[in-house]
Amino acid sequence: MILGIFEDTRIEYFYPLVYMRPIYDLRNGMYSNRDRIYRLLKPERLFLYMRDYLAPFVEWRITTEEKKTNIYVNKIGEVDDNIILINGRLVLSEDTWNSIKTFCEREGDIAVMKNEDIVALKLTEKTMRDNEARFLKPVSSKIVSELGLTTYRLDNVFMLNYPWDIVLTNTELLKEDISREYSGREIEGEIDPSVTIYGDPKNLYIAKNASVEAYTVIDVRHGPVYIGEKTIVQPGCRIEGPTYIGKDTRIIGGAQLREGSNIGDVCRVGGEFEEAIMHGYSNKYHAGFIGHAYIGEWVNIGAMTTNSDLKDTYGTVKVVLKGEKIDTGSIKVGSFIGDMTKTSIGVLIYTGKVIGVSAHLHGLIWENVPSFTIYAKSLGAEPVELYLDSVITTHRRVKGRRKKELPQCEVDLIKKIFELTGEEREKAGVKRGRFRLG
Repeated sequence: MILGIFEDTRIEYFYPLVYMRPIYDLRNGMYSNRDRIYRLLKPERLFLYMRDYLAPFVEWRITTEEKKTNIYVNKIGEVDDNIILINGRLVLSEDTWNSIKTFCEREGDIAVMKNEDIVALKLTEKTMRDNEARFLKPVSSKIVSELGLTTYRLDNVFMLNYPWDIVLTNTELLKEDISREYSGREIEGEIDPSVTIYGDPKNLYIAKNASVEAYTVIDVRHGPVYIGEKTIVQPGCRIEGPTYIGKDTRIIGGAQLREGSNIGDVCRVGGEFEEAIMHGYSNKYHAGFIGHAYIGEWVNIGAMTTNSDLKDTYGTVKVVLKGEKIDTGSIKVGSFIGDMTKTSIGVLIYTGKVIGVSAHLHGLIWENVPSFTIYAKSLGAEPVELYLDSVITTHRRVKGRRKKELPQCEVDLIKKIFELTGEEREKAGVKRGRFRLG
C-alpha cells in the first residue's frame, strides 16, 4: 500500500499562510502535518499532491534542503499499487491512523469521512491512475459521490478548519510532542551554572552545541522546553514551558518566551512572545509583544511591533476570511502574518487581523492587509501595491544575509502569487504607483 497526502477546497480559509506551501506544511506543535504522517508511518514512498504552481518550489526544498529521496511531488503515472490518501488538514495521531487503517483494509474504493470532510481515501491503483489529475488542485468532497466510494464515518478526529485552530491547539501539542520525544533525555548542550530551572529538569532538553547563558530562568512546571542544536539563549531570558525553539536560533537577552512559544530554525527572537508560532528564518529581534499569532517564513518584525490578542470587551474575536466575518469562539486571537512580510518600528496590529504575503506595514493596522501591499493608512497614506521587481530584489537580499540562495523556482512562485492576489488588492482599493507619506 502506498501513502499520499492531498489538499482539499477548505484551504481557501488558510490564505495567506498557504500561498507559499501546501496546507500540510503548516506547523502545529513541533511538527507540520506532513512531518507527523512521515514520522508516525515511516512510508517507503510518500506521494504529495498540491496546487500545481507550488510543486516546483516544494520539490526543490525536499530534494535540496530536506534531502529526502522517497517523496514524490505531483507525480503522475507512478502509482503502482493501492494508495491511502490522507487529508492535509488532518492532525494525525496513532489512534486515528489505526482507525483509518482498519477501514482501508476492506475491499474496494473507500472514503473515511468526518461530517462533510474527507479524512482519508483508499483508492485502488486503477482508480487512482484514472483520477490522479484531480489531486493537482484542491479536492472537493464531491469526489466521494462522483467516484461512487464506499463511505465510513470517523468523527473523533482532529482536523484544522481555520487558522486559529492551529494557534489554539499548539500549546497542548507542544506538551505531547516534546514529552514523547525528549522527556528524560540527557542535556547535550551547555547550561551556565547560574541558570535557574523551576520544575523537574527532566522536562528540559538542550541539544548538542546549544547554550543557555547566565541568569536565564527556565520554568518547566507547566510543560517541557526544547532548545535546538546550535541555538543560543542569551543572558537574562525567561522561558516558560511548553516551548519549542528550533536549531541555529538566537533568543535575545532579556526575552520573555511565555508558554506555547513555537519558534522555527534560524530565527532571532526578543521582547515578549506567547502562544505563537513562527516559521524558520523570521526575526523579531527587538522589544514588542507577539501573542496567539501565526507568523510565516522570512518575516521581519520591527522594533516595538505589537499585536493585540484580547479585545477591550473580553468578547470573542472575529476574523474576516474570504470576506466573511467568522467568530473564532475564543477571546484570545492575535494576528496571522504571511511569508516575507515586514513591519516597521512601532507597528500596532489589532486583534484577529490577517496580513498577506510580502506586505509592508507602518503605523496602526485595524483591518486586514492584502499581499504585496504597502500599508500606512494611519500615517495618512493610501495603500500602494509593491513593485514586483522590488519584492524579488528585497527577498534575494534577505536570503543572502542567511547565506541562502533564491532559486528560480521560488522567483516563479512569488510571481505567481503576485498574480493570484491581484484581485484581492483591487477589492481593497490598493493603488499602483509610488508610495509617499505626507
